[in-house]
Amino acid sequence: MVDTVALARGFLIVLRLITFGLTLGITLISFQAYRKKRSDKLQTAFIGFAFISMGVAVSNVITQLGAGATDSSLTAIFLQMTETIPFIVGFAMLYLSLYR
Repeated sequence: MVDTVALARGFLIVLRLITFGLTLGITLISFQAYRKKRSDKLQTAFIGFAFISMGVAVSNVITQLGAGATDSSLTAIFLQMTETIPFIVGFAMLYLSLYR
């Protein structure tokens, strides 16, 4: 018989890999656009997408590492803060690129 939990975990891993692949793809596209035009807006957008890609990667790793930690433990809180920082930087850079 198929273990439903194992199947759901496998599907979740596939979804996370797709998300990471999409963020890397958009980062690559923004880098190529920056190389063509060399504008400050495109450079800032590229940096923003790079940090968002890093945030997705860190989030995936931390989810695996923090699986045993309880939600109220100091370790779990530290790990969640660590995964949030790249997203904050990435979205701030995107905001700057659109605001300029």
